[in-house]
Order: sequence, then structure tokens, then C-alpha cells
Amino acid sequence: MVENIPPPQVWDALRKEPLAQLVDVRTDAEWTYVGLADLAAAGKQPVLIPWQIFPKMEVNAGFVEQLRLAGFTPEQHIYFMCRSGVRSLAAAQAAQAAGFGHVFNVADGFEGNPDGEGHRGRIAGWKAAGLPWRQR
Repeated sequence: MVENIPPPQVWDALRKEPLAQLVDVRTDAEWTYVGLADLAAAGKQPVLIPWQIFPKMEVNAGFVEQLRLAGFTPEQHIYFMCRSGVRSLAAAQAAQAAGFGHVFNVADGFEGNPDGEGHRGRIAGWKAAGLPWRQR
């Protein structure tokens, strides 16, 4: 079972644990137009590996291999993030099934669910928690 971790706890882990890393599994369009977690204060950068390939949104068949090619090892703590926590949970489960033993899902993702007006990033997620982020 993959544990959901609130964004502030993820940020704390990324700053305190040298081997902890954030994998953003959104699409290139989301990274470009919505923004990215800014991990500079933790001395890191998010690793960008899409779980689904835009525009068809088919699952990235090479996802686990791309994790390995990025240098991830089973000992590392890997935090997966998407827009709202759904795709990242699937990605974390795939990584766990492939032998990565310390995987976590960023609860509510980068933007969380929409508010009453249909806007994301206001009520839950990385952005709503006031954590550092930037436009690409």
C-alpha cells in the first residue's frame, strides 16, 4: 500500500533527507503551463517523468525504466506528485510493484481538487499549502 503524505511533510522530507526525491508525473504541458515545485531551497530539482503521454493520455510504458535511468534505487524515498494525487498514486504503485520499496504519494498533488468556482490550487495540494513553486 502506498501512503499519502501531505505536501508540507513532503517538503520537510525533501529538505532533511539527502536521498529523498520528488518525481512529478504530470505531462509536459502541465509542467510548462501550470508550474513546478521549486526545490532549490532543498538543493534539489523535481524529476520529470510523465505517467501518461499527452495528448492521448496513454500510460507511459517506459515509466519504470525511466525511473531506473534517472538513477533511482530501491533504497531511496521517492515522492510522486501529479495534479491531484490520482495519477501519482498509480505511478507510485507501479514503482512499488517494480521493487522500489519506499514510495509515497503527495496527497492532493500540485493543485488539488477544484474549489466551488472550479479553480484548482486554492484549497488543497502543494500550491495551496504555500510551498515553493515556479513557472517553467
